[in-house]
Amino acid sequence: MTILEIVFLLLLIIIFTIFAITAFYLFRFSMIILKVQDSLEECIENLEQRQQAISKILEIPLFFDSPEIRRVLEEIKASKNEIINVAQVLGKIEEIKEE
Repeated sequence: MTILEIVFLLLLIIIFTIFAITAFYLFRFSMIILKVQDSLEECIENLEQRQQAISKILEIPLFFDSPEIRRVLEEIKASKNEIINVAQVLGKIEEIKEE
């Protein structure tokens, strides 16, 4: 073998090694991304269930005019709106990924 062949062989080995390392990390990061996506989908489903439960609770008429109870009711409504906002933001993230 000539020196040029040895140099090419060494470069080929280095390139293959770099490719193998890159492929390994790409696979690893893709698995992490898939786990995060699954977790986000599960969280969106849970948020939708919570929002539906809170909506049912808010539909019940309130027969007591205590300021504390009214304040709690307003906090529940605000929490429901925040749940909807979070679900919308997470939904937009998934729409961007799908495009």
